[in-house]
Amino acid sequence: MQALPVTLTGDLVVLEPLAAEHHDELVAAASDGRLWEQWNTLVPAPDQMAADIDRRLSLQDAGSMVPFVIRNADGRLIGATTFMNVDASVPRVEIGSTWQSRSAQRTGTNTEAKLLMLAHAFDDWGCVRVEFRTHSLNATSRRAIERIGGQFEGLLRQHMRLPNGLLRDTAQYAILDREWPSVRVHLRSLLDGHAASASETANP
Repeated sequence: MQALPVTLTGDLVVLEPLAAEHHDELVAAASDGRLWEQWNTLVPAPDQMAADIDRRLSLQDAGSMVPFVIRNADGRLIGATTFMNVDASVPRVEIGSTWQSRSAQRTGTNTEAKLLMLAHAFDDWGCVRVEFRTHSLNATSRRAIERIGGQFEGLLRQHMRLPNGLLRDTAQYAILDREWPSVRVHLRSLLDGHAASASETANP
């Protein structure tokens, strides 16, 4: 398993390797909904974006992270997502640090981004498990992980300290390689349903 930067292309989104040049577009995307003000997400504020990009690129150089920006079909940058905690000895990886502009939410872009990343992790890297972690009280995020097929594995109590100083209990989920074929069919079904719904909305 070599966790190298790569571009992942779908119908709704393109996942493009993070670069310093994405700074202004990321600030604009995060400003759509002022995402850094939400208690349940860890989205960098505009004045923290440059440092966050530098941190992620340093972790990429160290081999423990592969960060992406997310573009929609029109080419607009709408968010970010990351392969993190890469462990090539298993191999396994975590998908996290995912956020999208408010206007892009519930449009199918997150579902397709997860499909692209899971396919890359299981089919190209040969991972035996892909993990997801979120705040134990973030019901929206937990439902989203469960909706794509993540299986709840338990709580990691007092797992990490948040920027406000509070300790977070983390809910951990995972998808295993033996579950991936069914999850892939499920995600494609979700995307087909979204496409049908969008078509009906456009052509009432």
